[in-house]
Amino acid sequence: MGNTIENIATLVAAEAPAVREDVLSWVTEFAELLQPDAVRWCDGSEEEWQELTAEMVAAGSLIPLNKDIRPNSFLARSTPDDVARVEDRTFICSNEAIDAGPTNNWRDPQEMKATLREKFAGAMRGRTLYVIPFSMGPVGGAISQVGLQLTDSPYAVLNMRIMARVTPEVYTQISNGADWVRTVHSVGAPLAEGEEDVVWPCNPDKYIVHFPETLEVWSYGSGYGGNALLSKKCFALRLASVMGRRDNWLAEHMLLIKLTNTDTGRVFHLAAAFPSACGKTNLAMLRPTIPGWEVETLGDDITWLRPGKDGRLYAINPEAGFFGVAPGTGESTNPTAMSTLWGNTIYTNVALTDEGDVWWEGKTDSVPDHLIDWQGNDWTPDSDRPAAHPNSRFTVPITQTPTLAEEWFAADGVPIDAILFGGRRATNVPLVAKARDWQHGVFIGATISSEKTAAQEGTVGELRRDPFAMLPFCGYNMADYWGHWLNMGEKLGDKAPQLFQVNWFRKDQDGRFLWPGFGENSRVIDWILRAVDADNNGSEKLGEPSPIGVLPADGELNLDGVDVPAEDLASLFDVDAESWLAECDLTEQFFAQFGERLPAQLSAELEALRERLRAA
Repeated sequence: MGNTIENIATLVAAEAPAVREDVLSWVTEFAELLQPDAVRWCDGSEEEWQELTAEMVAAGSLIPLNKDIRPNSFLARSTPDDVARVEDRTFICSNEAIDAGPTNNWRDPQEMKATLREKFAGAMRGRTLYVIPFSMGPVGGAISQVGLQLTDSPYAVLNMRIMARVTPEVYTQISNGADWVRTVHSVGAPLAEGEEDVVWPCNPDKYIVHFPETLEVWSYGSGYGGNALLSKKCFALRLASVMGRRDNWLAEHMLLIKLTNTDTGRVFHLAAAFPSACGKTNLAMLRPTIPGWEVETLGDDITWLRPGKDGRLYAINPEAGFFGVAPGTGESTNPTAMSTLWGNTIYTNVALTDEGDVWWEGKTDSVPDHLIDWQGNDWTPDSDRPAAHPNSRFTVPITQTPTLAEEWFAADGVPIDAILFGGRRATNVPLVAKARDWQHGVFIGATISSEKTAAQEGTVGELRRDPFAMLPFCGYNMADYWGHWLNMGEKLGDKAPQLFQVNWFRKDQDGRFLWPGFGENSRVIDWILRAVDADNNGSEKLGEPSPIGVLPADGELNLDGVDVPAEDLASLFDVDAESWLAECDLTEQFFAQFGERLPAQLSAELEALRERLRAA
């Protein structure tokens, strides 16, 4: 216990694959700081998976599930203080505070690195340092990026193997000149000689820190989710958004699907930005209720978009798995997701059945008579607490999805026809509206919001802003991000995808949903894609103008086989000028915090909206 610097350098080099000198130097530098007892260069192999899962089962850190029900699947339980992303401990350490903007936590990068070096000093004593080479997107793909993660968490290694393409081929990419993102993670729980480990090591003092100028992530203290799987929100959104602005592409918190018109054979690809609790996963795995459409899944969370050689916008899902919220996912709400979870899955903080299977609220209509809850305690339906943590998760390979599109493997991505923006709005926002043009669409994306419920902090009905569903994930000033979207539209010109706003959640005065949602949302998608096709083919355009965008005209929405009363349909598309003008005032207040960084085009869109509403 307690290696010298010379021993550490030997440990790093002993098992190192053929890597570029700067890779070896970087790993060695951090190993000397972190002081691990061992160094393991990961390769993402099945042998590595079997070895690490066996070690964690022996240590009590993973519970193997019944192999006849969930083969090759495991349950992990975290500590109660390490169950989610910690946004108040997430920092964007750009060189200048203004470049992080008012919606991010900023700290001086040099001061933060000094703080973290103190935290990292000796943080891996008694543990193994794992080096994870990973590619986001197909290795060598036109939109793909690569990175390395250092971690002392075998749980993170296993989940990274599912969520990213972990392979030694990444070293070849780096040797061939590819830029690479440097990420470092420690649970912050060094072991003294002879000290027994705990099931879920972590530290109450947590930091998830991004250095956008140098493309680094340093994470300390948490072993959970995006705090520890640094390929996910940290790299694929916060840093990638910075990289995209620099290199003329977009990194977005969007689902990605393929839609085929089975009557004509016409194929469309659609991306959609929805904040949490707005039906994102259900749309990613949509089962249409109307004939004529087949929907295939490409991604449920993150999309990278880059202009292709033909000038159109192409997209990939850079991830290789789903890190999904378990509660609410069930046979009745998302049968595709349930079919995906047949095996090879890591569950975190769900309940355990007496048969050795997993359970969570919403998984089945019936509730088991007895469970072991997410904290390892007996649970019955009479218990006054949930069996699974509300943020409990499953990590599963995307390749197990029965609706997976073959194009997920495509190195150059798929061309995008339409992009949707949606929030959870009980009032004001119609079921669907088409943006007047790209600039208006960016304005819509910038003003996306959801109304707070009783379960959220703040006043019920108060708007919770989440522009582009990127508020916690944009790695630089949000106003500059909007400007980047505007610039992308100018470069794409008439080859840009069309932009839409959707809202499945409008209610009447009694709080009743006006639209049935779920599979019936395919009717809205049907109208959107017919509108796109009409514009592209030069045929008669669909819809009719309103102050807030183009709405479906009477009879254009396919309602065959679904009971939506005429008065409900009218309410779904009602645009109340007075309410919208009041919301414009709130938008102006929201925009004001960005000062001179706010693009003038968005101020112009706000004033134009006011003028149209006053004239209505």
